[in-house]
Amino acid sequence: MKVLAIDDQQLVLLPLQKRLTELGYEVKIETNSTRGIELYESFNPDLVIVDINMPGVSGLDVVKHLRKVKNSQTPIMVLSGNTKDDVITEGFELGINDYMKKPLSLNEICVRVKRLIGAPFQDNAIITSDVMIQQRCVGVVIPCYNEEERLLSTEFINYIDKNTGYHLCFVNDGSKDDTLNVLKELQKGREDFITVHDCEKNGGKAEAVRLGMLHMAKKEDLDYIGFLDADLSTDLADFDDLVKTIESSEFKIVSGSRIARMGANITKESARKIISLTINFIIRKILSMDFKDTQCGAKIFHKDVIEIAFDKKFVTQWIFDVEIFKRMTLHFGLKTAKAMLCEQPLKRWIHADGSKLSMKDSFKIIGQLGQIAWVYRGKKTKTESLMNESLKVA
Repeated sequence: MKVLAIDDQQLVLLPLQKRLTELGYEVKIETNSTRGIELYESFNPDLVIVDINMPGVSGLDVVKHLRKVKNSQTPIMVLSGNTKDDVITEGFELGINDYMKKPLSLNEICVRVKRLIGAPFQDNAIITSDVMIQQRCVGVVIPCYNEEERLLSTEFINYIDKNTGYHLCFVNDGSKDDTLNVLKELQKGREDFITVHDCEKNGGKAEAVRLGMLHMAKKEDLDYIGFLDADLSTDLADFDDLVKTIESSEFKIVSGSRIARMGANITKESARKIISLTINFIIRKILSMDFKDTQCGAKIFHKDVIEIAFDKKFVTQWIFDVEIFKRMTLHFGLKTAKAMLCEQPLKRWIHADGSKLSMKDSFKIIGQLGQIAWVYRGKKTKTESLMNESLKVA
């Protein structure tokens, strides 16, 4: 039995293809609607699974073509994050056989497929999965410098194996140990879900994150892109909470915050905490924003602000987060930028042993903040610049 699945996000299609193939179905996938229609002609599937929201030719357009142009009676299942009643109604009026709303489990999808077209083998063993097909696709940049001994490879692998829609990008920041080989071994067999971006020279965390974010922004199937520390002081499950916030809101950036709250597990050395409070006071003055914790290493961005935040090199090596928020302010204006930014307390954050930022480095940060204040001084917002240009023309 043959299944054709069409969805513009490959991170959705790959686990679906893998699971249905394990169950004995012959499965082909396509991320382009037009090519998917062409593949239908040559593959002649017993079932078509299609997404609704795709660029160019939508899923409903695919359904119309199969039902009205080709007069096909092949069963069609919709797998989509679109939950609008009028869209669902139109789909059934066009002749679809089932409508599945993301997110949902692979188990449910497989049961629905079996109900529509049967199972390839009657004696096939029941294969279950705890994998969920998500509505959105997320890229995560993880900067790495001399992480050979500290990299929690098992945690990263376990997460992407169980959570669809995630693509991890490890940036090797000119490590002098065997980090690059460790990352390549981690990637092996998971090239569709893990990217290793190698920087021959050490450029610092700011540059590693910047290059990784710009690299991931080229991937068309990603909705959101963020970054996370390699030591997983904030783990991927808590990072996913930030993702849930940005996908269900109008925020463009959701930043984790290590401020303690009831029920949270936040541990931090007391001396570092005092230094952090001092630094944060200065940061709030520079940004004119009441941020509690700009320096948390867990942030998620809507894809359309990546270029604004990361296009140019950062002035500082460690306090680049402050520059990101400053750039948002300069581009959109303070009032609009504030509405785009969300600071969300983390459920868990642990200061990992071996962190490379020493107490001495913490004091250097104060100097870097002065550098930011100087470099970005007197710069006009994009709105102010446009108004000035209009006045000149007038």
